[in-house]
Amino acid sequence: MSADLPRPVRRDPVLRLTGPLLLGPEQEILGAWVVGGRIHHERPELPAGVEIRELDGVVVPGLADLHCHLGIGDGGGGTTLAEARRQAITDRDSGVLLIRDAGSIIDNSPLQRQDDLPRLIRCGRHLARTRRYLIGYADEVEPEDLPAAVTREARRGDGWVKLVGDWIDRAVGDLDPCWDADGFLAAADAAHAAGARITTHTFDEATLPLALDAGFDCLEHATGLTDGTITRAAQLGVPVVTTLVNVGEFEAYASQGERKFPAYAAHMRRLRAARFDRTRDAHDAGVQLLVGTDAGGVLGHGIVHDELDELARAGLDPTAILDAAAWAPRTFLGVPGLEDGAPADLLVLPGDPRTDHRVLRRRSHVVLGGRIVAGR
Repeated sequence: MSADLPRPVRRDPVLRLTGPLLLGPEQEILGAWVVGGRIHHERPELPAGVEIRELDGVVVPGLADLHCHLGIGDGGGGTTLAEARRQAITDRDSGVLLIRDAGSIIDNSPLQRQDDLPRLIRCGRHLARTRRYLIGYADEVEPEDLPAAVTREARRGDGWVKLVGDWIDRAVGDLDPCWDADGFLAAADAAHAAGARITTHTFDEATLPLALDAGFDCLEHATGLTDGTITRAAQLGVPVVTTLVNVGEFEAYASQGERKFPAYAAHMRRLRAARFDRTRDAHDAGVQLLVGTDAGGVLGHGIVHDELDELARAGLDPTAILDAAAWAPRTFLGVPGLEDGAPADLLVLPGDPRTDHRVLRRRSHVVLGGRIVAGR
């Protein structure tokens, strides 16, 4: 088409959703309409001759991945923006339509302007202690520079900052917090002063009281939860982002480090062995669990359903799994679900995921912004 000719206007069909639409754990409606990219609970006025496409099945909000890395390659290191886009498409086609990027090596903000990709909320770059994290992944700083770094990343991201709270300390030979209590408090205060929320990567038991005392807003992995920190997280309303697929890889990390750091290897194996009990205990105590995959780097993308299977192995029932994967993340991030007037980011399923979460794997349609982007 010549550049000086007008481009044809894309006219998407109106979608009639026969439902039911699952608005929340205890709320559903029988059907809805999608017009102009948004959900309408009542039939709106439609222009004469408009194409109407009926989608039969149970409707749920698009799934969320609250610990995802767009722009980190499978072998580590930053990718091109084109590869980060391919990662996002892989996640989208698995049913993930909301991503909180928990730290990326590249600036992936241009992906937010591509309307065929999941909604992306960014943490900016990881912040880590000098020489206490994976090489090349993070901005590495010392404690005196941490508040300024947090302020900078709060401006770069979308209201979130990600701090690496613990990692192996080679002098100790085991996991250990990267910051003392004052450091965690200074980081949280700096994030909140900048109008952002702050989360932390944490494997070690000793890190969790420091982060909770400091007022952190979220916990990533949280493999070191104890009875005491589970109780405190529940009381404070601080959620845990599960990454059970990644925790399942702790045996590989232990084996890699065992010769030089046997205490670290034994610790990682203990954390792995307790992962299902810890997750179930947190859920039973009232800690809000939110689904994350840690895709990017060691793990590939499109693995959200593997994470849901792990939650089932931990003992969560299908409704709790769907809550952790769809409803609760949207509430936590302030992103609409299936309410009237919300963007039509949804999945159409052949059965009810409240009786079997595995039906989410068999989605017939993925709808993003009112357009069918995957499925029949």
